[in-house]
Amino acid sequence: MVRGRDGDVPPRRGPAGPGGPPRRPGPPPRPAVLRLGNPRRRINLALMAMAVVLSLFAGRLVQLQGLNSKTFQAKAADQRVTPEVLPAKRGSITDVNGNELAVTADAREIYLDPKEVKETQRELIATTLSAELGKPKDGIAAKLAQVDKRYMVVARDVDPLVARKIMGMGFRGVGSKPTYRRLYPGGTLAGGLVGFVGDDGFGLEGLEQAYNKTLAGQDGQQSIEIGRGGERIPMTRSTRQAPVPGRDLRLTIDRYIQWAAYEAIAKQVKAVGARSGSVIVMDIKTGQILAMANAPEVDLRDWQATSAEDRGNKAAAEVFEPGSTNKVITAAAALEAGVVAPSTLFTVPDNIQCADKVLRDAHPHPTEQMTFAQILEESSNVGTIMAGTKITDQRLHNMFTAFGFGAKSGGGIPSEEAGLLPDWQDWSGSQRCTIMYGQGISVTALQMASVYQTIANGGVRLTPTIVAGSTDEKGHLVPAATPKQTRVISELTARQLASMLEKAVAGADGTGGAAAIDGYRVAGKTGTAMRYDQKCGGYCGYTATFVGFTPAEAPRLVALAVIQDPKKDHYGGTIAAPVFQEVMTFALKTKKIPPTGSTSLLR
Repeated sequence: MVRGRDGDVPPRRGPAGPGGPPRRPGPPPRPAVLRLGNPRRRINLALMAMAVVLSLFAGRLVQLQGLNSKTFQAKAADQRVTPEVLPAKRGSITDVNGNELAVTADAREIYLDPKEVKETQRELIATTLSAELGKPKDGIAAKLAQVDKRYMVVARDVDPLVARKIMGMGFRGVGSKPTYRRLYPGGTLAGGLVGFVGDDGFGLEGLEQAYNKTLAGQDGQQSIEIGRGGERIPMTRSTRQAPVPGRDLRLTIDRYIQWAAYEAIAKQVKAVGARSGSVIVMDIKTGQILAMANAPEVDLRDWQATSAEDRGNKAAAEVFEPGSTNKVITAAAALEAGVVAPSTLFTVPDNIQCADKVLRDAHPHPTEQMTFAQILEESSNVGTIMAGTKITDQRLHNMFTAFGFGAKSGGGIPSEEAGLLPDWQDWSGSQRCTIMYGQGISVTALQMASVYQTIANGGVRLTPTIVAGSTDEKGHLVPAATPKQTRVISELTARQLASMLEKAVAGADGTGGAAAIDGYRVAGKTGTAMRYDQKCGGYCGYTATFVGFTPAEAPRLVALAVIQDPKKDHYGGTIAAPVFQEVMTFALKTKKIPPTGSTSLLR
């Protein structure tokens, strides 16, 4: 064997090509090699990329912590800060002796954060809150479903014990915060007068609305920083502006007389099937209202259950044609003008022609001789017209205005209306006669009570008042301003009218006998008028009234009872006078006004 140069064994030869010797093989092929880049270059590129990224981060960091640090800090803090209203405690409303008619008590507001409530607990929470708060379950469930909201009120005015029980259940997303609730211990007592507040705590009716600014006070506010879970972050900024509590309002109303007035008018309204009724009791010497009751009356503990038309203070808001109670103004104008005296004699038929109409007395009677005092005693329409035509229309109109007709009293009585007093130049031919006995003119019960207060007070009108005073910032009672005094008629005329009105009650032919009170001399007047009703587009039904004062010789109290649209009987002397008698008897005892005997002023 011949060894080759590169080893002992010669390489194997391949087959010989055709026609020649075998070919010697060449060297084996070199395997492919992957060539990598320069490592130094790769490192440099990576370092450059990192430098660019880090420079961007550094720039942003400088922007955040340097140039715009305060701006972003403020934005971050604002996201954590929660503003919260601190409700002011509403002032109370009391009667003249400090008995509470409206008072504010601690309460809680229950709210939801739907975003924090787990879906698996929605049904349980809705069921539980519905049972504990007396709210519809569907409404609570609908609020829970609004997961994009963070604050949904479920109930306000919640008793603190009920709220504590709910919060003790540990439901996530259910919260409670302090607030106040308005309570009305008397329920229907002076309901239309006192009024009520809405869910937002603002007065919606009565004194609650008229004196809302005084009673409401001023809410405070605080801002606190809270964490993601709703907890307060300690040692963080907080601001607080304390609420300013509302001031208390003391009324001239006497709770006991108010109760008696309401009981009497409510009973009579029901007995005669009337639409409504009102009673007012006033102190003659001060003009203060001791009672202002309406029937039906709103129950302030559930005012939503009362129809809107029965929530207000009808004694000051409802206007009506006064009928014969208005005759004293015609009489006052004629007496002041000197054209008649109580003893002036008239020949009075039972009807009289006035322009295009024949006007009649309430009952047919033969033509008879009557003094002016008898005309008022027997409430003759015809006799009143005969006396009234002795003065000019302008003079009569001026007397109406002086007594307060056609304008609000100015005493701050809630819901008060001005009534309707047409200008004398606009009176029609027959209207100039009907106005003399109370048709074609509209007044409120308050206005008519004020007329008789003026007569009883010697001809001096005092602005009717309902507020005795309010507390100052230290809680001390500040009396209300002294009511305005206006002389309307002379003292002589007032005495003459009082004597004539006493005869209307005590006289043999008087129409107000049912108003008499044993041991006291009563002066007053009945009124029965056709009632204008917009619903029927004309005169439908009647308004029955009695208004008077006692003791007649030294008047202390005046009271008025008015009944609207009675279905059983309709005369003021038979259905309104008994209410006056019942209420006035109670008021005299309550105010400890002693009997004065039965000796009359009549001469």
